[in-house]
Amino acid sequence: MANNNNNKKLVSEITSRDTDFAKWYTDIVKKAELIEYSSVKGCLVIRPYGYAIWENIQRLLDRRFKDTGHENVYMPMFIPESLLDKEKDHVAGFAPEVAWVTHGGSEPLAERMCVRPTSECLFCEHYSNVVKSYRDLPKLYNQWCSVVRWEKTTRPFLRSREFLWQEGHTIHATAEEAVAETEQMLNVYADFCAEDLNMPVIKGKKTESDKFAGAVSTYCIEALMHDGQALQAGTSHYFGDGFAKAFDITFTDKDNTIKHPHQTSWGVSTRLIGGIIMAHGDDSGLVLPPAVAPVQIVIIPVAQHKEGVLDKANELLGRLKTAGFRAKLDDSDNSAGWKFAEYEMKGVPLRLEIGPKDIEANQCVIVRRDTREKAFVALDSLEASTSELLAQLARGLFDKVAANIESRTYTCRTMDDISLAISENGDGFVKAMWCSSEACETQVKATTGVGSRCIPFEQEQISDKCVCCGEPASIMLYWGKAY
Repeated sequence: MANNNNNKKLVSEITSRDTDFAKWYTDIVKKAELIEYSSVKGCLVIRPYGYAIWENIQRLLDRRFKDTGHENVYMPMFIPESLLDKEKDHVAGFAPEVAWVTHGGSEPLAERMCVRPTSECLFCEHYSNVVKSYRDLPKLYNQWCSVVRWEKTTRPFLRSREFLWQEGHTIHATAEEAVAETEQMLNVYADFCAEDLNMPVIKGKKTESDKFAGAVSTYCIEALMHDGQALQAGTSHYFGDGFAKAFDITFTDKDNTIKHPHQTSWGVSTRLIGGIIMAHGDDSGLVLPPAVAPVQIVIIPVAQHKEGVLDKANELLGRLKTAGFRAKLDDSDNSAGWKFAEYEMKGVPLRLEIGPKDIEANQCVIVRRDTREKAFVALDSLEASTSELLAQLARGLFDKVAANIESRTYTCRTMDDISLAISENGDGFVKAMWCSSEACETQVKATTGVGSRCIPFEQEQISDKCVCCGEPASIMLYWGKAY
């Protein structure tokens, strides 16, 4: 974004998020240089800065996966139609979004192939070849790849035709082991969102109508964005032995009987970058959590033409890098004001300013991106102060999102309560009782505009009646509008 012409301009303004949240979001993904649009609708160019955020997400999650015993593998991107058709519920769920390959070069294929929308079928085929005995179980696999789903309506990071993700796939001897795996990985996602993305989430189970195609049960984490709409940030699925039966996967158990194993899958995607933008960003641009920020602290020399300023700035850069921080020095000829606006737009957590007077006083100024609070930091304690300020910023981001969830969660007993809460307070989470009827689930959305998000693990008995039909109800459900 730097302009090295004589007529340099500060970073251009972005639309206020409270004026037009959708336009604000689009402004940020473009002006912060996260993406560029390609000639194929819904397929994005993820630019270096956007990809660096994904690399940090990938690095942190991959470590968590390996700490829980998982190994990375890679499956083909093409799935023969006959293989996809083996699990009917699964294929029916993805059929509207599948992209098909019908020719290889100029020759028509004997069997058309889909570009993977997800890889359950491929993993099942592999399992059927390598799993023979209980000694072969469990298989704890994860794959980092891209998938294609031919979405009609697209939006950068949130919904695109090709996107990056990870998909975990595991297979177990018993249902108990598989269910434990499903719950464990949901907790891994929730902890990652809270600790590394500074974004608290609601953990729960999807309703029957909203679960993954072919799954026995689907668990999810739901985040709330600044505008009060929900974002499904991750899912974890228990498949039972349905896929194993469809793909004829069997193993000889310890008692010498032939059994079908039980499977799981779980995944998060570059949608998390959209969540970071909408949960933490402000009218000046991105606000990045320190754990995933490509640059954690940027050094801006003040009056850099004066003797000793750049030397000191480079010295501080070396110290910060040696201490393990992702640091950058901007010694370009852009004005200090332009640099301040530029790195605010890019969401760099900390800005370090160093000039002649600071050098004389053996100090620097560090500014937090989230609050813009300034701290005068002694150079002798730079590393410790930087670490503490990053930790404070991370806690501040978490607390701000948690406060947004608390203030925009409405407890309702009737559909009139829901409509009133939304009209008076704006979008948010609605907590209300449900009788478990799909008809009521559908009616609530048709009447109020909020759909079911999840059945939270932490249940409350708001009343003893369904919010829709008034019949007895024992399930508390989170409802909301969603991306």
